[in-house]
Amino acid sequence: MCGIVGLFLKDKSLEPKLGEMLTDMLVTMTDRGPDSAGIAIYGNGSDEGAKITVQSDNADKDFASIGDELGHAIGANVKAERNDTHAVLSMPADKIAHAREILSEIRPDVRVMSAGSSLEIYKEVGLPKDVAARFHVEKMSGTHGIGHTRMATESAVTTMGAHPFNTGSDQCLVHNGSLSNHNSLRRKLRRNGILIQTENDTEVGAAYLTWKMQNGATLGEALESSLDDLDGFFTFVVGTKDGFGVVRDPIACKPAVMAETDQYVAFGSEYRALVNLPGIETARVWEPEPATVYFWSHSDDPTKIEKAA
Repeated sequence: MCGIVGLFLKDKSLEPKLGEMLTDMLVTMTDRGPDSAGIAIYGNGSDEGAKITVQSDNADKDFASIGDELGHAIGANVKAERNDTHAVLSMPADKIAHAREILSEIRPDVRVMSAGSSLEIYKEVGLPKDVAARFHVEKMSGTHGIGHTRMATESAVTTMGAHPFNTGSDQCLVHNGSLSNHNSLRRKLRRNGILIQTENDTEVGAAYLTWKMQNGATLGEALESSLDDLDGFFTFVVGTKDGFGVVRDPIACKPAVMAETDQYVAFGSEYRALVNLPGIETARVWEPEPATVYFWSHSDDPTKIEKAA
């Protein structure tokens, strides 16, 4: 099962409501996957240049003085802002890689949820309404975001097994479906230096896109390549710093619906996830085609790029 939602805002006046709208969409999808949930928010850029979002099952202990200790270790100012079991660590962008290495030494039980200049990922075991409430997601602002509520099929119900997955700077992915060649791909990607932290097949999909983009592909080109290189059935919704993409496998057996207005582009596993969005009654609503890449970017005019594979 699993439920996916995504929202790309064209209208800046809606940015303060991004978290509120995404939360409503995700909670509507609860019965598609009630074991864990997560939301990725883009747009709350770090004044320091970049940030790492981390999680701990023992936050009181692990987050005590974490900013000061990490900052001392990497030789830079690190601002730590805790949010329940998560914390956002802001720092100069050129210190991110070093900070991740040091974190594993000074806080071995802390897990990295995301890294980049604008991305924050919050995820935990539990119902979407409970996960969103504990992080106050409804109060978050941003330019775009994606969310996922999970029904575990291929790996354990854990925080790390929940979606979204972040495997490259400001890049994340959620997935509905199942990949059959994820084990061989995981080995190949690790040999090529891509960090993969779990046994979840979705993280392999995210890591694959990261690898393709590191080798010069655009997100659209990477998504197109996935249609040849990933075996199984899938619907991917992907976020980058500036954009939002969707692709379904050639069979497209997993449900998906999209809507577009002058204010936003929205994705849901089912139409009911979209019904409370403003102006939905006059939106262009359609089912994304199989083996077709859809992408919107804030870098240029918010225009869709659609390419048939």
